[in-house]
Amino acid sequence: MKRKMCFLLIAFLLAGNLFATAIQERDSARRSGEIVPNTGERSADLILLHTNDFHGALLPNNGQGGLAELSAFIKSVKASNANVLLVDAGDFNTGSALSNMFNAEPVIRGFNIMGYDAVTFGNHEFDGTLETLNAQIAMAEFPFVSSNIMLPNGSYLGGNRYIVKRYGNFSVGIFGITTLRTRSIASPDDSLVFLDELEAARETVDILRNTERVDIVIALTHMGNIIETTDHITSIRLAKRIEGIDIIVDGHSHSLFTEPRRAGDSWVVTANEMGKYLGYGKLYIQNGRLVDFSWLAVPIGPNAPPSFDPVPDVTEITAMLAPYIERGNAVLKEVIGIASDTFVFGNRLTRYQETALGNLITDANVWFLRNVSNMEIDFAFHNGGNMRAELPAGPITQERILTILPFENYLHVVSMTGSQLIELFDFIATISQGNGGFPQFSSDVRLTIDKTTGNGIIRDLTIGGEPVDPQRIYRLCTNDYILGGGDDYAPMLNATDRFNTSLLLSYAVNEYIRANGAVSPVVDGRMTIVGGVTP
Repeated sequence: MKRKMCFLLIAFLLAGNLFATAIQERDSARRSGEIVPNTGERSADLILLHTNDFHGALLPNNGQGGLAELSAFIKSVKASNANVLLVDAGDFNTGSALSNMFNAEPVIRGFNIMGYDAVTFGNHEFDGTLETLNAQIAMAEFPFVSSNIMLPNGSYLGGNRYIVKRYGNFSVGIFGITTLRTRSIASPDDSLVFLDELEAARETVDILRNTERVDIVIALTHMGNIIETTDHITSIRLAKRIEGIDIIVDGHSHSLFTEPRRAGDSWVVTANEMGKYLGYGKLYIQNGRLVDFSWLAVPIGPNAPPSFDPVPDVTEITAMLAPYIERGNAVLKEVIGIASDTFVFGNRLTRYQETALGNLITDANVWFLRNVSNMEIDFAFHNGGNMRAELPAGPITQERILTILPFENYLHVVSMTGSQLIELFDFIATISQGNGGFPQFSSDVRLTIDKTTGNGIIRDLTIGGEPVDPQRIYRLCTNDYILGGGDDYAPMLNATDRFNTSLLLSYAVNEYIRANGAVSPVVDGRMTIVGGVTP
């Protein structure tokens, strides 16, 4: 029923009729109180459109999303409404192989065409070099806003601590906050200074309210709504602790809200990932104050509202993408093997349990190092957050592998004593399911993670069929990100005899598939979870 109602409401919007009345009636029924419309001179409306975690999703995936389809919807909304604000909550980088090839240049150009009003930085904006990010900032015709990332000269990354937009008889202040977890889950340049999220937000809101004297304050936060570590400040925690924010547009957790969430003084919204949905909100402003807010996530693709035909904007977006697609296809469409069945990714299953996808990737690393590089290796492991998509049944292309493994992570082989390994696995037991640091192991490892007591403990750990010998030296393979302590893997900092293979993780997987010709999804019980959760 709720889905049907959403479709009807959007149909009203696109037909240009009674959307405002319909959505206000729906929300009035949901709330305990009723707001009486103010007929004063300063009564106004603002349409808020927003995206997050776009991750280079230039083309539709299984019919969902697509830059051109998203642009067509945005264009239709702007044509029907006088006051429209279009924003993004970060992570436009790192995702599709096509976008990765060009350092998200087509994404930036697409956002330029659609006329974004403000974008903040996500953690994946720091996967590359600062030089690459600065080039992206220079290419953008929209402002980046960041209130908690500073350059050595004291200015704010992107050049804007906040911006103010004026719409006739009201004004909107917009600022951006990026999670401090970026320092451990990405690779920001050492010259950048990350300020405390809460203090940066509090100070910026004060400026917007008391110096700029804006009517409405909107925060673009790349913080997420799911707690990843005990000290993780989520968008919900921010809303509860900082006064004066009307709306928080969030990213990072890839969550799909079905309705806006109230926390503290704020409404918090987020719209899934990869352009599959467009957040659509309506602000009701009376005498310079937000008195009501209605919101829903509009699907872009086959589940789009029935009155909307998502015809791509051929003259702009599609034409802009054409040369990138042509150049990319020459390399990315090469078939390297066959998948006998789908390697399921689901709702980011690699962050929760053993998966056939994680098994393929880690086993491929061990195979390559042993058989091509002639190295002695005991096992391989990687963080599940490094794996980003399923491997469908059928022909496997390089594009698909680079979409599954979009990060330019290099394989390293290192040594650890058995006692150090035990510390490593004790840490692994404490990693919350759903966290990007949750591991995937090669077949050499067998273990049980018991989540029924405390933070979790390891049981029945064997490597190569034998219990871990505290005195023995083990050789293991992981990626440079984990080796540097990424995802809070502090025990990896104890590793010695480090060897950088200079091999990309994706390359080793490519070569394994080429050598085998065909691969099949297998889950063989190398990792058992007791008392765990599923997404």
